[in-house]
Amino acid sequence: MHVKYTPKTWIKIAGIAICFSQSSCVQKAESSSLKNAFQNDFLIGAALGTEHILEKNQKADALIKREFNSITPENIMKAEVIHPEANKYDFNLSDKFVAYGQKNNMYVVGHTLIWHSQLPAFVNKISTADSLRMFMKEHINTVAGRYSGKLNSWDVVNEALNEDGTLRESLFYKLLGENYIKEAFDLAAKADPQAALYYNDYNIEQPAKRKGAIALIKKLQASGTKIDGVGIQGHWSINDNNLKEVEDAIVEFSALGIKVAFTELDYTVLPNPWDLKGAEVNQNFEGNPAMNMYTESLPDSVQNQLAKRYEDLFRLFLKHKDKISRITFWGVNDGHSWLNGWPIKNRTNYPLFFDRAYQPKKAYDAVLNLKSTN
Repeated sequence: MHVKYTPKTWIKIAGIAICFSQSSCVQKAESSSLKNAFQNDFLIGAALGTEHILEKNQKADALIKREFNSITPENIMKAEVIHPEANKYDFNLSDKFVAYGQKNNMYVVGHTLIWHSQLPAFVNKISTADSLRMFMKEHINTVAGRYSGKLNSWDVVNEALNEDGTLRESLFYKLLGENYIKEAFDLAAKADPQAALYYNDYNIEQPAKRKGAIALIKKLQASGTKIDGVGIQGHWSINDNNLKEVEDAIVEFSALGIKVAFTELDYTVLPNPWDLKGAEVNQNFEGNPAMNMYTESLPDSVQNQLAKRYEDLFRLFLKHKDKISRITFWGVNDGHSWLNGWPIKNRTNYPLFFDRAYQPKKAYDAVLNLKSTN
């Protein structure tokens, strides 16, 4: 656990912190990380890109191993990468990802088995229910089956709902009907019986979409289908004031007897067109300077606002730690974040705990201090 240190242990001389207790100093060095601070509360994870999986950057690698005990693949297990052609799979990076997690004793998340986006070209050309069902069955059996017993959880179905809580009219829904979700979970449970199975989506803390997610989960449960948890993505803005909705979602999803994870957490500090919310990857817009105002650095006032947002959010997480399994940030540091390219390309965003030099920001300190004062 993170430890609160008294003036008797640490003092500053000429601005330099000096430690006078060897045992306390060692304890602080060992505990001052996210994964250690919250080790009795929930897992702390990050989404890894190819450069992280291949351990190309020593600073990033050291940070990941120090701060996180859970990892999710950002893109390399999505169908277009892992199953690029009808009779071809590419397990090169996914094998390395799983090996990275095992080597470092991490909780390993598979992301994602069935999603309407980032599909290989051959799937988008499918026009019959039988052919799509055959793809889904083969894909899940092959991918989940390959890593059976090696992953801790799967995001089985990703983003199947519209904002009003109705089912998205994806290719899967159009050809297979709403039962495709049950079929996917049943296939995943059979292919990897040990893995926890999650439904993952954005904005499901919002009332209408949350209602739809709850109905979906209840229907799966009533049919006897295994579903262990729900993933609330958490792509939010520092201008959002949505803690009431987040808390309601934690409580209501947990009441279904499942675990709640926050699977893709980040806070944009930049404005989005028309107050865009969520994470619909197909939405892209032209940029202008007013949408990219922090190209050199983030002002202290905004750093403080970001820190306050994360502090309040993690205070809520701690309040409901018995219901929450995992908090995963969508990226390792600011330079790696997808929000530099979405929904407007070539911006400079600052949504995470670590800056472009892999140094902790005020938000990191604010969240760690929650543990030192409790």
